[in-house]
Amino acid sequence: MINLLMRLIIGLTGSSGILYGVRMLEVLKQCKVDVHLIMTEWAKKCLVLETDYDLKYVKSLVDHYSDDSNMAASVSSGTHKTDGMIVIPCTMKTLSSIANGYEETLVARAAGVTMKESRKLVLVPRETPLTSIHLENMLKISRIGVIVLPAMPGFYNRPKNIDDILNHVVGKCLDQFGIEHNLFKRWETT
Repeated sequence: MINLLMRLIIGLTGSSGILYGVRMLEVLKQCKVDVHLIMTEWAKKCLVLETDYDLKYVKSLVDHYSDDSNMAASVSSGTHKTDGMIVIPCTMKTLSSIANGYEETLVARAAGVTMKESRKLVLVPRETPLTSIHLENMLKISRIGVIVLPAMPGFYNRPKNIDDILNHVVGKCLDQFGIEHNLFKRWETT
């Protein structure tokens, strides 16, 4: 029996920019991707501080949910098959934990499992400015195949609103997994 349903782990961490994560979940639901969501405590706080959404709404967008402290969750094991993981937004603390194998939280553990099982991992940092420590950690993980996709929207699309900006970054993440979308106009020359 062939299972064609894509399965992704989505980590939402406490960096400003939680709207990127919420938009990602909305689009993945539309695309019928099986999503296992992990939220940190600070992601939950940012949800309240930065949006009008509540945790109930966010959970309604996913198939499976785990708190960041639940180290017994299925996604903490390599035997739990997925197509990969996206951490959006990704704090520098989380990025550092992943880069240095410090798997104290479920987000970091699931990312570690994703790497050790040679599955695709995409991190969407939103921090600015970056210190040399941040850059060294990004370089370290990119050298082993992790995709570092900062929340840097393109403006050739002439975005009209925040949704256009969110959609550009979310669409770039979806491209990493070959998920078809029409979230932004692709660059075409004449």
